[in-house]
Amino acid sequence: MTTQSDTSHQGGASPSGAEPSWGPPSSTALQEPVAPPIAAPRSGEPKQPFFHRVWRGRPEDPRWVRPAFLALLVATGLLYLYNLSASGYANSFYSAAVQAGSQSWKALFFGSLDSANAITVDKPPASLWPMALSVRIFGLNSWAILVPEVLMGVATVGVLYGALRRRFSPAAGLIAGAVLALTPVAALMFRFNNPDAMLALLMTVTIYCVVRALEDGRTKWLVWAGVAVGFAFLAKTLQAFLILPPLAVVYAVCAPVRLRKRFAQLGLSAVAMVVAGGWWVAIVELWPASSRPYIGGSQNNSFLELTFGYNGLGRINGDETGSVGGGGGGGTGQWGETGWNRMFNSEIGSQIAWLLPAALILFVAGIVLTRKARRTDLTRSSFLAWGGALLMTAIIFSYMAGIFHQYYTVALAPYIAAVVGMGATVLWEERSKVWASLTLAGAVTATAAWGYVLLNRTPTYLPWLKWLVLIGGLVGALGLIFAARLGRQLALAAVGLSFVASVAGPTAYTLSTVNTGHTGSIVTAGPAGASMMGGRGGPGGGMRGGFPGGGNTRGQNQQGGNGTTQQGGGMGRPPTGGTGGFPGQNQQGNGNTQGQNQQGGMPGGGAMGEGGMGGGGVGGLLNGATVSSAAKKLLETNAGDYTWAAAAVGSQNSASYQLATGKPVMAIGGFNGTDPSPTLAQFKKYVTDGKIHYFISGGGMGGGMGGGNSSSTTSTSSQISSWVTANFKKVTVGSATFYDLTQPTK
Repeated sequence: MTTQSDTSHQGGASPSGAEPSWGPPSSTALQEPVAPPIAAPRSGEPKQPFFHRVWRGRPEDPRWVRPAFLALLVATGLLYLYNLSASGYANSFYSAAVQAGSQSWKALFFGSLDSANAITVDKPPASLWPMALSVRIFGLNSWAILVPEVLMGVATVGVLYGALRRRFSPAAGLIAGAVLALTPVAALMFRFNNPDAMLALLMTVTIYCVVRALEDGRTKWLVWAGVAVGFAFLAKTLQAFLILPPLAVVYAVCAPVRLRKRFAQLGLSAVAMVVAGGWWVAIVELWPASSRPYIGGSQNNSFLELTFGYNGLGRINGDETGSVGGGGGGGTGQWGETGWNRMFNSEIGSQIAWLLPAALILFVAGIVLTRKARRTDLTRSSFLAWGGALLMTAIIFSYMAGIFHQYYTVALAPYIAAVVGMGATVLWEERSKVWASLTLAGAVTATAAWGYVLLNRTPTYLPWLKWLVLIGGLVGALGLIFAARLGRQLALAAVGLSFVASVAGPTAYTLSTVNTGHTGSIVTAGPAGASMMGGRGGPGGGMRGGFPGGGNTRGQNQQGGNGTTQQGGGMGRPPTGGTGGFPGQNQQGNGNTQGQNQQGGMPGGGAMGEGGMGGGGVGGLLNGATVSSAAKKLLETNAGDYTWAAAAVGSQNSASYQLATGKPVMAIGGFNGTDPSPTLAQFKKYVTDGKIHYFISGGGMGGGMGGGNSSSTTSTSSQISSWVTANFKKVTVGSATFYDLTQPTK
């Protein structure tokens, strides 16, 4: 095998220019820790116009490199923008907070659910800020809310490409970027308004910065990595810290500077992380509680309690005070089966695991290939950084007993894509060695076989595709075994066939995802039946995509409308009143929630789907309500005379009416309806002071259910409901029930 200089590797071409170099060279060049800088113009050469430089890229690159990269970004953007408005307000919980932030700077800062600042979402607010600013500029609509998420997806693809292109090759970056863009759960969450899109972007930026620091030991890149993690904490709290242990160990061992300096740099990075994430926490904790909103998801109005309890260790051990119930660590619980195979099972596999077997194989191959390299070898460090993040996150996800949703796995998508891109190009460069060609072929074979298994889980969805994936993958793998002996054209044909067979399955599921609207709190990618929650299941049992109880929910392919399907535990149309909505998204008003392959409903007052999707039923824990034009008109009448136009138990219920009217609606008890805010005494004072006009019946968890909730927290919303129903005039509008808090019955 020929040895190339690191410069020729970075340019993506062999010295002869006959064939593109798809991976890092071996031998001495493999051990070079520092990537060369972009070549500067020679003295006297005229500077090229900006657009020419954007299109041409690096002068040493083949001419196809930069256009291919730009095409990847454009294709990703167009794919994620397609049919974007079908999801309406997506998760109305976060959309209501976005609306509030667009109306009140205070609500924007704290992440309040309403512009009158009664209570916050149960996360820090960083992920809300871009959406709220967008809505301030463009007004409240689906595109204004979701386009910032799409841009984060495109940016993640771009950062991933840049990270792999520096040390490996343009081909490695393009492969990784394409794999990421075509991962079903990525296509789902980069078109949705949950915090996971920002988290995935910032985690990718973090690893990019760490790898840059590993090139030559420059402190600034490690500090920037700390800043990225700090802001990621402000998006989704402690999940941002999952990748810190492997990254810290990799830098401490592999950085090309003295050991003492390495630890000092890690210390500076930690300080940067604390400052970037801690400034907001410090302000919130020091701000007088009486003049800020209640911290949603906490039981003591403390963000630190929320961070280390409900959103922290509780997610690991299942002991989540104020939650809807923990899991069953080490077995089957309300949030699905835990164990080493969780990422591959019927609940999770179709979301993220298409290329996970290949990533694991290629990760091991990369470590084996660089086993004799020196300590500072950047190729090995890159494998350890991306692969370490993948393993750490996957292991924690596999065994966490608390709340776990399928869409959390979007965090794995950049790591899988990076390892696949690095491993494939490294082994291609080593294809003249039997073990390398066999390993590369084995990764393709495993991907094709696993793709067949995943596609077979939805046997009625494109039934022919599984055979094309299997046969195409096996033929491509056979060609890779003999790639070093084949001519250039046949070798590249084998590569192309292998890649197409590997991504055909996730591409089909991604196309199904972007063609379907998604609303509510629990959403999944792919066609109907692609991801079924395990759990104890059944009416009155545990979780099976839903919540314990008696009601039913319907599947993804919903009835009504003009043929557009919608998936989710929420509304088939935005809560804007009237009978209108998004075309093709009207749901059948049968008194049951149009959910996402869920079984089991929600007990208690205002159970999930109570009132149905007719002329204005209440929302449930995971879904919003459909607000009729009459209900909308009722709440809007004289709304300016009150601080809150209405109050409702549970944030999904309140969010629907707030989004419909544009007026603040208090979410009693926060997301679950179990937070002790406001207390009965506080609520009575609000009513006495004339600050709330109506109380909306039902919603939330009602009487609550088990799983770490104390009797005091579960009874707060019930106490308020009982007091209101016993003392104020009942007003019925369609199937929705209101109580006029200005008209006592006694």
